[in-house]
Amino acid sequence: MRRGLWFVAGAGTAVYVMVRGRRAAEVFTVDGLKDRLGALEVGARLVRDEVAQGQAEKESELRERLGLVPHGTPELTGGRHKAVATQQTTQDKEGSN
Repeated sequence: MRRGLWFVAGAGTAVYVMVRGRRAAEVFTVDGLKDRLGALEVGARLVRDEVAQGQAEKESELRERLGLVPHGTPELTGGRHKAVATQQTTQDKEGSN
């Protein structure tokens, strides 16, 4: 009985070591390295997207808290009124000629 137990334990250990060794060797093959690099790219892309989303949310929150114009919304400036006055002035000059 004891010999049978040790035989089964040894066989199980051998199978475990072979499987782990095969997996470790696969990591260092060309396909294994490509898979690792692909996973690294996907992970970096996910981190970049999460950071961009958090940045946009925080920026919106700060703009709302400080009472600033939301990002992307044009703000009226004094320059537009000057352009309208200049345009009317040129029309007046053309009409008087």
